[in-house]
Amino acid sequence: MRSDFLRRLVAVAVVVMAAQVLTPPAGADHSWEGYHWARTANPFTLTLVDNVSPAWDPYLVTTSADWTASVLLDTNVVGGTTLNSQLCNPVYGRVEVCSYDYGRTGWLGIAEVWVIGSHIVRGTVKMNDRYFNMPGYNSPAWRNSVMCQEVGHTLGLDHQDEVHSNANLNTCTDYSNNPTSNQHPNAHDYAQLESIYAHRDSSNSASASAPTASAGADRLGQEDLGEPLRYGRDGRPVLFVRDLPGQDKHFTWVTWAE
Repeated sequence: MRSDFLRRLVAVAVVVMAAQVLTPPAGADHSWEGYHWARTANPFTLTLVDNVSPAWDPYLVTTSADWTASVLLDTNVVGGTTLNSQLCNPVYGRVEVCSYDYGRTGWLGIAEVWVIGSHIVRGTVKMNDRYFNMPGYNSPAWRNSVMCQEVGHTLGLDHQDEVHSNANLNTCTDYSNNPTSNQHPNAHDYAQLESIYAHRDSSNSASASAPTASAGADRLGQEDLGEPLRYGRDGRPVLFVRDLPGQDKHFTWVTWAE
């Protein structure tokens, strides 16, 4: 009887240990509703257009290298124009990255993403120099962290954690009061990209020949981010949406200043 009990106890222990090994760490599942760039093969190349000021160039280069470290995609930085910094007009098949003094909007950075069905077709990233020129945010840590996170949203990633006071997860997809160790992607981010892009599509939206969206205005005004879709732990909306004709949607991710 005692030996049967011990065998059962050992069996339970083995099951518990196996469950601990197989259970993914907190924050590992942070796909953004499965939104992704359509492509027919992996790895695919996504163009990041440099409309930022010289002060931002090193951080865009770092972010591009960070996400290119994924086995699923390569990001290619090409020259844009500072004339497009303020408007940051979106272009199909690529991500426009911009920096400008957008004023006291309350946000450090935003990522705008246009989708048709489940496919991302274009995106923009904006860095607000009104705040990044202030002592509290004018640091490599803040610039790397916000740039990396906003570009990550245009790839189809959500946040790993949205509580600023929690211990850092060592990833730019983690909210933090001190992003010193949150400047780059971590293994969970790369694993999530592998999951999002594990399949193939019959078309390629990460190209200039991506399908056009439905007709109609789809550009939001400076102060109109759309309808709040999700709120962070501090009660502020972190994701907005605007429904466009057909299945098209325009999403805006926001990183707020303190």
